[in-house]
Amino acid sequence: MSLQAYKTAATRAETPREMEYRLFGQVTRALMHASTLDKSDLAGRMDALDWNRRLWSALSTACSDPSNAMPHALRAQIISLSLFINRHTSEVMRGGDDFTTLIDINRMIMQGLGGASDAA
Repeated sequence: MSLQAYKTAATRAETPREMEYRLFGQVTRALMHASTLDKSDLAGRMDALDWNRRLWSALSTACSDPSNAMPHALRAQIISLSLFINRHTSEVMRGGDDFTTLIDINRMIMQGLGGASDAA
């Protein structure tokens, strides 16, 4: 079976919530790995940070869409978290903080998406 056929089958079998959980898992694992890299490995660290920032930016954009069916308060909280993630990511990129907060937030989101299952 080709890789594309596998991806198509996996996409059809997953609910949107499961897909979001899987994506958060992948991004969080990338952050965890990047946190172990030497600070001189800027490319490896920045790739994971940028991926996480793009994920949160996409969530914020989706939540700002008036046709989004999620409760307004939840959408506002996600947008607020996205703004925090953006600021904190910049701080990590400058070397002023570590990855822990970003990883912890993603894990909490995963717990919410997956119920009581383990995050990352």
